[in-house]
Amino acid sequence: MPVTTHPTEAPPRVCFDTHPDRYRHWRLELDGAVARLVLDVDESSGLVPGYPLKLNSYDLGVDIELYDAVQRLRFEHPEVRAVVVTGGKEKVFCAGANIRMLAQSSHPWKVNFCKFTNETRNGIEDATANSGQTWIAALNGTASGGGYELALACERILLIDDGSSAVSLPELPLLGVLPGTGGLTRLVDKRMVRRDLADTFATRAEGVRGQTAVEWRLVDESVPRSRFDAVITERAAAAAELSTRPRGARGITLPPLARTVTGDTITYPHVRASLDRDAATVEITVLGPSGRAPEGVDGVHAAGAEFWPLAVTRELDDLILELRTNELELGTWVLRTRGDAAAVLAHDRLLAEHGGDWLVNEVRHYLKRTLKRLDVSSRSLIALVEPGSCFAGSLLELALAADRCYMLDGLPEDADGARPATIALGELNFGALPMGNGLSRLGVRFLADPDHVETLRELAGEPLDAARALELGLVTSAPDDIDWEDEVRLAIEERASFSPDALTGMEANLRFAGPETLETKIFARLTAWQNWIFTRPNAAGPEGALRKYGSGQRATFDRRRV
Repeated sequence: MPVTTHPTEAPPRVCFDTHPDRYRHWRLELDGAVARLVLDVDESSGLVPGYPLKLNSYDLGVDIELYDAVQRLRFEHPEVRAVVVTGGKEKVFCAGANIRMLAQSSHPWKVNFCKFTNETRNGIEDATANSGQTWIAALNGTASGGGYELALACERILLIDDGSSAVSLPELPLLGVLPGTGGLTRLVDKRMVRRDLADTFATRAEGVRGQTAVEWRLVDESVPRSRFDAVITERAAAAAELSTRPRGARGITLPPLARTVTGDTITYPHVRASLDRDAATVEITVLGPSGRAPEGVDGVHAAGAEFWPLAVTRELDDLILELRTNELELGTWVLRTRGDAAAVLAHDRLLAEHGGDWLVNEVRHYLKRTLKRLDVSSRSLIALVEPGSCFAGSLLELALAADRCYMLDGLPEDADGARPATIALGELNFGALPMGNGLSRLGVRFLADPDHVETLRELAGEPLDAARALELGLVTSAPDDIDWEDEVRLAIEERASFSPDALTGMEANLRFAGPETLETKIFARLTAWQNWIFTRPNAAGPEGALRKYGSGQRATFDRRRV
């Protein structure tokens, strides 16, 4: 049957809040130190009408549930030391992203979908690396496309040997696109598959089975059906035994976010967004702590999800996803903070000094992942440091993540009783919250002068006024009150006058100076190759492979290499 498309239908407004009680596609099964996450997709419950989710294929709704499960396993279940992800249908693990969904989706929807999917898979890898929760893929049947990419995010892959189940990346031969937003990169960079074998694999639509898949490094083990369940149990138990996850720890509950969305505002207790659709901008204000930092680790655990660094990170994470998915035309995000810088630094010290505690460790890595999500968002970021701001420590990372940062030098005329703006470095600015390239944002900023970063370390905790911040290279510009309003306005208006496509390309190129890593490769290729291929007629045109898939007709390709 030909793929049907609905290009005129507006996508739904997506909410990223969910809970295991509301999952339609995943089952989270807990058994002491081992959790099983079973993908059993309800094919009639696609996020958008127009496609059945056959063969355990997925759309954004399936991925939202997976992301929620990853988060809850880390925060609510410290007893879990190994996670087995498997399929809930006979002879199929996962068929990957639903092709009909991709064919009918707009280009921005496809790109945001791919980006969120990879961020979630990065989170799985981060859980294995930093949380002591080893993820194991138990491929009970064929894993193709994005289904195999999900397995690639796991630490170990076991494939059932039943004579038919295979792993494959069939996007190129079947769809005219490629698994360039994670699959190919993980294949050669993470699993270190030989290039010629990877080339053969990625052009073989039927995939690779059994011992050949092991020999090619595509999976770690090929296990006979009769022993499959027993071997999975053994591997999970062994991983759990080696885990550094604490024994006897009690998790915290992640309650629903207190989010209010009106026409032009999105508000949470600690984060506020004001949307200006005419100017194509969003003003995001992050509020500092309203009270004192808890007393030590016991106080952090007692506060639970109300612990300010965790609470504000959850809200900022949700807002980034909300804006990125639902507000495509608001291309400039203006970042502000309000509050007490000393209180921010006091909370940061708990994260810096008690990293050995499982909960503090989770909060710190969650903050790291959320800042990375900001880094790879295709939006212009402009930070404004004004009297009353609290760009200090962890919140200073927002300014360091921005494409430009403006800091008011002095006070406006109507600033009764206010103090001039300052910023402050903290312990978390020096490597605790790395970017995708493995460097701190200060390290990227001063790539040519690493000694300067060490000089800045000596200034940690010291309030720095605009002149000093400009001298140290921590802000882009420090206008006085006379020039402030005009300079900021012109910078924002100029951004809105440029091509959004060109801005996205420029920002993605400039933000990740320094070494290339698995993460930077994945997101650079999402911005470039996949972004381009998804719009080309060979894939998305009326005679392209995505549109012809399932019709029984061959795609018509423009044979010119561009």
